[in-house]
Order: sequence, then C-alpha cells, then structure tokens
Amino acid sequence: MSPPQLAAALFDFQHGQGVRQFTELGIALLLSSLIGLEREARQKSAGLRTHTLVGVGSALFMEVSIHGFGALMGMDDVSLDPSRVAAQVVSGIGFIGGGLIFVKKDAVRGLTTAATIWLTCAIGMACGGGLPLLAAGATAVHFLIVRGFSKVSERMSVVPSFTEVELRLTYRAQHGLLGRILQMCTGSGFRVTDVQVQTGGGEQQLSAEVLLRLEGAGSAHPLVEALTELDGVRGVSLGRHDDMTE
Repeated sequence: MSPPQLAAALFDFQHGQGVRQFTELGIALLLSSLIGLEREARQKSAGLRTHTLVGVGSALFMEVSIHGFGALMGMDDVSLDPSRVAAQVVSGIGFIGGGLIFVKKDAVRGLTTAATIWLTCAIGMACGGGLPLLAAGATAVHFLIVRGFSKVSERMSVVPSFTEVELRLTYRAQHGLLGRILQMCTGSGFRVTDVQVQTGGGEQQLSAEVLLRLEGAGSAHPLVEALTELDGVRGVSLGRHDDMTE
C-alpha cells in the first residue's frame, strides 16, 4: 500500500469508516456463529467453523466490493459495478452447498445444510452491505424454520413411512403362478424391488422357492394371508429386510 493510500485508510478509520466496517464484520461473525452452533448441535456435516467462515467471508467480500475500489472512482475510462462482486459470491457459494448434498438410492441428504450455508452467505453479505437489522431478522427466520417448522411438519405429516419386507415362498412350480404372486403383491400396494427364484424338485413334480423383497407403506400380514390361501403355495414366511443378514 502506497503512503497516500495508507494515509487515506487511516483518515477513513479515524472518521468512523473503519469502525463501521469492523462492526459489520463483528455482526456477521456473531450471526453466522449462532447458525453454526445450531448445526453443530445437530451434528451436521457443516458446523460452527464452516458457517462462521462463510458468513465472515461473505461480509468481507461485500466490504471490498463497496469500499475497496474507491481510489479508482476518479480515473478516466474506469467504470465500477460493486454488484459484480456480490454476484460472484452468490455463484461461488453454490460449490460449497453442492458438496454437502448426497443422494443414496431414493434418499437425498444434506439439502437443509446446503440451504443453511446459502442463507449464511446472504446474512454475511447483508452485514457487509450495511444492513445489520435485515441480517439479524434473517437469522431469526432461520431458527424459526429449522426449529419450529420441523415440529409442525411432524404433526401435520400424513404420509406413512415406507418399510422394506421380505417374503420367502415355497410353491408348486407351474405355469403362471409366479406372475399371479407378483400381481397380488403389487395389487396390495407394494413395490417389488427384488426377485430371486430357486427351483428344484422330486421325480413327479417340481417345487420352487422364491425370495421377494417388497417396499410399501401398509402392513404385509394381509398379503401373507392371501398368498397362503393361493392354490399351489405351500408356505410363506415374512421378515423385515433390516433383520436379514446378507
């Protein structure tokens, strides 16, 4: 930094500019730390340090965007757009948020944490942009959503949780019987995720054993009773997929 720039910086600090900037960074530190502590208490993948760094870093980028290019304002052929830095911050935070989202089979994990990182970035930018009250309000909204809305959704949720079950059937091998069994499973509201058939038999007639893995929201006991009464079925055993050892 050249002597004139250093003198200008000291002049701004003495006249309250630097104090205001440090205050805004301090507010960003406080608010992002509160969000990080809540995530840390829930043992999420992004906790106190990540959210604090995102909040303070976003506030610093906004300070640089607003106050860092003042020396160039009076130069010819120079046009400045402070919003460009803010736009790059919004785009860049997507890489961190995207790295927190995991997809396993049909389950998606990390969406709330990624959204929280995104919100923390916005709170830090609001602090750096001189909007501390708006940032504090957004922080309060965060706690309202993650704490209050989760309880409301649990009470209002009417969608039953899906469970996985296994059916092991022994039946007389004949044309079309397995198809009827599968049709009864799907007709009872279950989705067949796996079918394993093993045939064998004696001299006069063949027997078959099939292992069905089903997924559904209802009880499988009515289905077991219906399959037991099906002509050609010799035995049906039921067990949860989580209880099976592979």
